[in-house]
Amino acid sequence: MATKQQGLHALANGAYAWLAPGGGWGWSNAGLIVDGEESLLIDTLYDLELTAAMLSGMRAAEPLATNIDTLVNTHANGDHCHGNELVGDAKIIASTASALEMAELPPEAMAAIMTAARDMGPVGEYFIHCFGQFRFAGIRHTPPTHTFDGHMDLRVGDKPVHLIEVGPAHTRGDVLVHSPVDRCVYTGDILFIEGTPVMWQGPVANWIKACRLIEGMDVESIVPGHGPVTDKPGVIAVRRYLEYVHDQARSRYDAGMGAFDAAKDIELNEYSSWSDPERIAVNVDSLYREFSGEDTVTDVVELFRQMAELAGFGAADTDTPTHNDNG
Repeated sequence: MATKQQGLHALANGAYAWLAPGGGWGWSNAGLIVDGEESLLIDTLYDLELTAAMLSGMRAAEPLATNIDTLVNTHANGDHCHGNELVGDAKIIASTASALEMAELPPEAMAAIMTAARDMGPVGEYFIHCFGQFRFAGIRHTPPTHTFDGHMDLRVGDKPVHLIEVGPAHTRGDVLVHSPVDRCVYTGDILFIEGTPVMWQGPVANWIKACRLIEGMDVESIVPGHGPVTDKPGVIAVRRYLEYVHDQARSRYDAGMGAFDAAKDIELNEYSSWSDPERIAVNVDSLYREFSGEDTVTDVVELFRQMAELAGFGAADTDTPTHNDNG
């Protein structure tokens, strides 16, 4: 089961998914749960224009979305929280780790990167390819008002809603939003469907464990952070990708191959049809850091340089280290 309808999609009585076109870089999904007189929004979008359009669509279909009571940000990436200011009167909840991470790359920093991208050669071209359709200027960073660690139980009207922290995995504080009455779960970027997952943080074991947790849930609708609404086989496919890349990277690490060379060497096979396959560079880099026990994180511009090269945007400065001196 893969629901590809763009815009608002009803999942159950009072549970909705907002699906972005394509599901590539920055094109994220969101969700809405309502009951009684209360509403819960799961994530905002990458810029104010996109978030405003989403809220308008939700309010046209569901009167209880007129005033959002609570917003949950599933993680710190801007395409899931940059639109927070448009529901700034709501109670905004995130994991403690996500709240701290959000402050590290606020919207104005992203706007500055995009301004500089025009003079950054191939990696700048890749930045523009990925993010040039979004408008970061003028967005006000609106952080969570409440944080939690581990688990948090909410109620939306008479519906129980469970927040389950499964990070660090994709980012440092990833959260699942599970509505058992609606038999649905909103996964944030623990799931990319028909797109390549990107592991900024790790460890991969946490991500695999999160997939198995979803696989064991009594749910009918699974809303990923990117891509169409999916089902258990979709979750299994993501888990198997992570397991495959882990095993392939481990064998190359043990053989003494560098991280970027390993990323170029791994055959993606059935996963090559997923969008943004060049994210393998980030995934292998994170896995090498995990294998070696290194704490130093590769500069994000260097990781984008590697992805730009794999995506065919050309190689940038070859003197830049391609991994953390860990293999």
